[in-house]
Amino acid sequence: MDETTLTFYRQNAEAYAGWAKAPSTRLKSFLALLPSGGSILELGCGAGNHSAVMLAEGFSVRATDGSPEMAAIASQRLGHPVEAMRFDQLDAQEAYDGVWASACLLHVPRDELAGILARIYRALRPSGVFYASFKMGEEDGRDSLGRYYSYISPEWLEATYASAGAWIKLSSDTNVIQSFDQTPASMLNLVVRRPA
Repeated sequence: MDETTLTFYRQNAEAYAGWAKAPSTRLKSFLALLPSGGSILELGCGAGNHSAVMLAEGFSVRATDGSPEMAAIASQRLGHPVEAMRFDQLDAQEAYDGVWASACLLHVPRDELAGILARIYRALRPSGVFYASFKMGEEDGRDSLGRYYSYISPEWLEATYASAGAWIKLSSDTNVIQSFDQTPASMLNLVVRRPA
């Protein structure tokens, strides 16, 4: 994790939590791919909006965020434990039916992403499902708030995923969002499965 980016979220946790948008419309279809009451790891949970839906639907949720301050806010909102954990601290082995990483892995430096994806692959059970969203582009960069992003192309991302595990691609789509700094961003949403 880029330290400047992590510092931003630590120092602005309250403001970011207050801005946090409604849960992704993609969450319902993700949950439909999992066994009833299955185990989900959420990476970069932010204010906990997605975890709240997962818990309400009866799933077993391990919610995590790289910012201890954000994790504390989410835990209080959810009435559920939220761990402060960076992506590179994930060391679980075949523990989850699903991993949800909405708009968080886009902060991982390009040369570190394959390693993080390999950790996620190992953490999933056979047939486990993984959702992640990324900002599209061709180069690394920072937004007006100093947050680091690895802007990626679909081709680059597909090759990086392939280097980290034998993923089965389930779906891929794009959309445009408005970022926290009020600028539009083109997003790539990818759902993959670990083979049975």
